Amino acid sequence: MQGLPPPETECILTDRRRVLAVLAGLLLGFFGTLLSAAPASAHAALVGSDPGMGTIVPDAPNRVTLTFSESVQLIPGKIRVIAPDGSQADQGDPSVSGGQVTIPLRSGGGRGTYLVSYRVISADSHPVAGTITYSVGAASTPPAAAEDQVRVDPVVRALIPVGKYLGYVGLVLLVGPVLVLALLWPQRLDRSGPGRLIWTGIGLVTGSTLLGLYLQAPYTLGVGLFDVRVGDLRDVLGSTFGAVMLVRLGVVIAAAFLLRPLLGGPRGGGGGESKLDLALLGVLGVAALATWPLTGHPTASPVAGVSVVIDAIHLAAMAVWLGGLVMLFGFLLPKANGRELGAILPIWSRWASAAVGALIFAGVVQALIEVASLDGLINSTYGRLILAKIGLAAIVIGVAAYSRKLVRDRSAEEAPGPLRRIVSIELAITAVVLAITAALVQISPPRTAEAAETGATSTTVTQTLTAEKMSLQVDIFPAAVGNNSIHLYAYTPDNKPLPVVEWKATAALTSKGIEPIEIPLLRITDFHAIGDIALPTAGEWTFKFTARTSDIDQSTLTMTANIK
Repeated sequence: MQGLPPPETECILTDRRRVLAVLAGLLLGFFGTLLSAAPASAHAALVGSDPGMGTIVPDAPNRVTLTFSESVQLIPGKIRVIAPDGSQADQGDPSVSGGQVTIPLRSGGGRGTYLVSYRVISADSHPVAGTITYSVGAASTPPAAAEDQVRVDPVVRALIPVGKYLGYVGLVLLVGPVLVLALLWPQRLDRSGPGRLIWTGIGLVTGSTLLGLYLQAPYTLGVGLFDVRVGDLRDVLGSTFGAVMLVRLGVVIAAAFLLRPLLGGPRGGGGGESKLDLALLGVLGVAALATWPLTGHPTASPVAGVSVVIDAIHLAAMAVWLGGLVMLFGFLLPKANGRELGAILPIWSRWASAAVGALIFAGVVQALIEVASLDGLINSTYGRLILAKIGLAAIVIGVAAYSRKLVRDRSAEEAPGPLRRIVSIELAITAVVLAITAALVQISPPRTAEAAETGATSTTVTQTLTAEKMSLQVDIFPAAVGNNSIHLYAYTPDNKPLPVVEWKATAALTSKGIEPIEIPLLRITDFHAIGDIALPTAGEWTFKFTARTSDIDQSTLTMTANIK
């Protein structure tokens, strides 16, 4: 019969069509990632500063301190303090210790409002950018911040979740297929189709890693996609993020060499791998999986060690389950005979059950750590995506339960068509789940958002009290039960420092029977005094301050403050 391809050629073409069908399904999730790509969010939060945001201090400080909710790394040239006249007020290089950044200032700063713009890298490799202002003496129009201090290029912002999605797809096409090929694949069947799938997975993981390394430079610097210099890439490679990504590349390259015997040749080829090779592949697989949580949310978790392990388990279970489904849909169900399926499907069903159990366990633990509250689950973007992921996962688990029923009834051995259709449904839904997972990596979890909200809401009570001959600025921090610091600044009615000879202060909470408590005050400068007091209970406290400015002149001023 002329014009018909030989059987072997037809088999190869069929395998290619199956591989293309699997990849086309995963592309659905790829486009879902493009559509759901949210603005890249920082995953650390500025929780405090000295001077505080919006505060007015009497004298120019010699440094500014920024405190973040987790450890951060500095980006050269990305922290600036701008004076009211637009000149640079910082001098020398800032320093960092854990989550605290200290910025030295030049002496002799003038009066007015200063702007501090910052851009640092959080523990989970995301940039944290923003601005604060403080004033010396009196407020004025604040200077403007440079755009590249706080922005993220929209093209870079869109490409980051796409790169992460491709990495997840690569894991799916690598981990699960390798396990199936090593432990469940019938010896008589051709390995070339699965081999192409696995090499595609290796290529996707490698490409995703290289893309991630490149994108990290414009992402952290706030520049355009092609505005990256060689030195910027060198800085990325020298960072913790770069080291982890280089480890991932090395592991993938080493695995590619060890996989060659397993993937070798057409029918009758392959299967020449040794137990030592398989053991080494297992070790490399664990090492590769660990690199994902080491560059994401888990490293900044309150329980980082637990989060890293749980996230690695989550990824491993996902890769085994989905990768196995790809092999079932693309190759085993169409090509294996009834006897072979009778041996393979029960084993695969147990694998899938274990993987789904691990997914549920790891997902619940992750959600408890990152979301932490019912309000965070319902009222945050991160929480709503988690709920969407749970809903889709529940559908997939229901479909998977039906497929296991077919396996137990042994009906799939002789008529695998229905099982193949069910597996295709599982793959289509899980492709969307992968897209949601890629988007989640770019969104701040509620625990970070809560820290940011706490940091943005200053707990310092600041009031300015006026009398005939003086104006008194009072700062009470943190205005909470326990130890509190009180700062007093005396000014003339026209806002000039007013020397005070003697200070006195008391605090009382008459509604709860607490009589006036004397506050010890220490005179720091002619017009500035500080004191400390332990406030035993919450309520509307009354503070009375007396400032004697001469032998015959003194002013007494009273204020109330809500102590929480």
